[in-house]
Amino acid sequence: MAEGRTGVTRGRGPHPLDNWLLGLALAGIALTSYLTFVAWFGAHPAFCGADSECDLVQQSRWSTLLGVPIAFWGLLTYALLARLLWRLRTRPGSWRLALTIASVGAAVSWYLTAVSVFVIEATCVYCLTSFGIVNLLLVLLLIRRPTHMPENEWAKSLQVPVGSAVVIVFGLFLHFSGLFDPAAGPEKPYLKALAVHLRDSGARFYGAYWCPSCQKQKALFEASGDRLPYVECTPNGRKGVRNFACVANDINDYPTWIIDGRRHTGLVPVVELAAMSGFKWSADGARKE
Repeated sequence: MAEGRTGVTRGRGPHPLDNWLLGLALAGIALTSYLTFVAWFGAHPAFCGADSECDLVQQSRWSTLLGVPIAFWGLLTYALLARLLWRLRTRPGSWRLALTIASVGAAVSWYLTAVSVFVIEATCVYCLTSFGIVNLLLVLLLIRRPTHMPENEWAKSLQVPVGSAVVIVFGLFLHFSGLFDPAAGPEKPYLKALAVHLRDSGARFYGAYWCPSCQKQKALFEASGDRLPYVECTPNGRKGVRNFACVANDINDYPTWIIDGRRHTGLVPVVELAAMSGFKWSADGARKE
């Protein structure tokens, strides 16, 4: 009986790699927590100045997913991994789920790194650090495989992690191609040029984050919505102190456009905004004013 207990203890006891795995997960949590914090508070990460390669990556359309910083999704991934890796010290059955999460995290990191290098043509040291952490974590997890459990044979244990990684990355590709949400896809030249023209011509779009029509107005510009000359009138909450610019311009309804000194209230179609601001679009895509 004593031998049986000893055998169970050895089979479920800590592995020499457990501390390394947990340490990598905690490092990932620290890194993504910092990136999430600076993304939500509109700051630049340290050593990542405006217009730097790092800033180009952090401000690209691939830096958010479903309206949330991509770093936050990384934080959730590392947090879940840390929980599973802690359990793995005494419960070998946690290995397969940990391997699946790490495989998905590594695959997403490979996809975003490829986008950074070949599409954005810029790199970010923070992203590359996370890339190194999650991939090293995956390699160590593969080495850590509890070989005493028949269900962890390679033929059985790799199907779900690999399949999950392929499905998630393919879904991300479709999302950022604009299939599910046009705002996440590539910018359309006409909408981009009009948004820039409105901003450069001095037009202003006053709104509030809780206003459905304001969100619909932005959605009309799809991926170029962030280029609009938008002014948030309630930065301190719906009942808080309003933005001084909104008070000074007597903005009481949302959305309100002020274009060439004229006020337009309510949702305004794109074609009307172009006409109001004197925007014209030639056949070759050149902007004329």
